[in-house]
Amino acid sequence: MQIDRVAFGSLEVDGHLYGSDLIIYPDGRVEEGWRRKRGHRLSMEDIRGLVLACPEIIVAGSGIHGLVKPEPDLEDRLGEKGIRLLIAPNQRAMEIFNELAPERLVGACFHLTC
Repeated sequence: MQIDRVAFGSLEVDGHLYGSDLIIYPDGRVEEGWRRKRGHRLSMEDIRGLVLACPEIIVAGSGIHGLVKPEPDLEDRLGEKGIRLLIAPNQRAMEIFNELAPERLVGACFHLTC
């Protein structure tokens, strides 16, 4: 699985263009229409399904301008489950995902605007 490109409001994964926030599961499933309970705050509840998929790493695309921020305890809570969180603006998050996904069990979530 590879993210082909990212732009404001869209993300292309393996040739398929998505136009809403999404979650990419380690098994390759993509869930469109992902929402966060508190808008630009990322919480454990927002990614519960992804956490249950047991990735080694979660790459969080924090938006084109990086406005999505994790809850203060999110990284620690994920760490307790053996999951590393890497959060970055979408372009960098795409690069990280593409670098790690071929060799590691990686999941991702992307906010496609802001």
